[in-house]
Amino acid sequence: MKHNILVAGCGGMSNTWLDYAAERHNAEVVGLVDLYEETARTMAAKRGLNVPVFTDLETALAETDASLVFDVTIPASHKAVVTAAMNAGCNVFGEKPMAESMADAREIAALAQSAGKRYSVMQNRRYLKQIRSLRGLLDADAIGTVGTINADFYLGAHFGGFRDVMDSPLVVDMAIHTFDQARFISAADPVSVYCHEFNPPGSWYKGNASAICIFEMSDGSVFSYRGSWCSEGLNTSWESDWRVIGSRGTVRWDGHSMPYGEAVNAEKSEGFIREQLTVQGEEVWTGREGHYGCLDEMFAALEEGRPAETDSADNLKSMSMVFGAIESARTGKKIGL
Repeated sequence: MKHNILVAGCGGMSNTWLDYAAERHNAEVVGLVDLYEETARTMAAKRGLNVPVFTDLETALAETDASLVFDVTIPASHKAVVTAAMNAGCNVFGEKPMAESMADAREIAALAQSAGKRYSVMQNRRYLKQIRSLRGLLDADAIGTVGTINADFYLGAHFGGFRDVMDSPLVVDMAIHTFDQARFISAADPVSVYCHEFNPPGSWYKGNASAICIFEMSDGSVFSYRGSWCSEGLNTSWESDWRVIGSRGTVRWDGHSMPYGEAVNAEKSEGFIREQLTVQGEEVWTGREGHYGCLDEMFAALEEGRPAETDSADNLKSMSMVFGAIESARTGKKIGL
C-alpha cells in the first residue's frame, strides 16, 4: 500500500513526523501546509523536499493526490484539519489531543466512522519498553488484583506560545498522556472523576497549570493524578512517577528505569509487616519506542484494515478523562464518564 502524505503544520514537532515518513519505503510526502507560507517553505528547504506548499488545507487536498494527512497543528486546529481531510477521502494520523472539547472529539470520531476512514491519535507514551514491562507485570498477576494507581507529574516547563495562554494547559495539553497511560497500565476505562485545578504562586501560565484528580475505573480501582507544569525543582520524568498497588504487593515506575516492586512472600505470609519478595520488570517490548512505535502501529493497522491501538474511537475514553476533569474542576462536583 502506497501512502501519499500531506503534512499539516510545519512547526518543530513536524520534524519527527517527517523523519519517520522519510524512512518508510511505501510513504511519500506530497505537500506541506502551514498558515504561514514561509514556515512551510523553510521546512521544505530544510528537508530537501521538492513539493508544493500551501496555506490552505482544502486547496492542498484538491491539488495533491494525498491519501493520508499528518495533523501536526495546534489543538485548536485539529477538528478543522481532520474534518477537511476525511471529507476529502483521506485517513488521518494526528498529534494529541483530538480536539479542544469533548463534543468536538465525539463529532470527529463519528465522522471517521461514517466516512469509513481511520483517524489515529499520537499517544507515544504507550510505546516505551518500561510501560510495556509494567503492563506485563500486572498481566502476570505479580502483585495480585490492582486497586490503586497513583501518578505524579511535576515539571517546570517554559514553553512560551499557545500553552502559556490556555485556560487549562496541564490537563488539556499534557495530562491526556498520563490519563491514557493509566488506561493502558490498568486495562480499565474511566467511570467518574473529581478534579481540583489551580494556578499556584510563581506560575507563568495564564490558566490553571496544576491539578489533582481522582478517577474511579471500570475494574473498581482508583487512579489518582497529581500534576503541575509550573513546578520548579525535583522534577519527575515526562512519563510521570507511578505507584501501582495490588492485593499482594506494589510496583513502582519512575518513568526512566524499568519497573520494580515487592510482593508478599506466600510462604511467610504471617506477621505485622509481612516478608516481601522482589518483583522486577523485564524487557518484553521488541518494537520501536515513542513516536516511531506509535506510527509503526498506526501504519500497520491501516494496512491490515483494523483500528489502531490509539484509534480515535478508543482515544475518546482518554479524552473523556480530560474533559470530565475540566468539568469537575469547573463545577466542584464528581462527574460521571
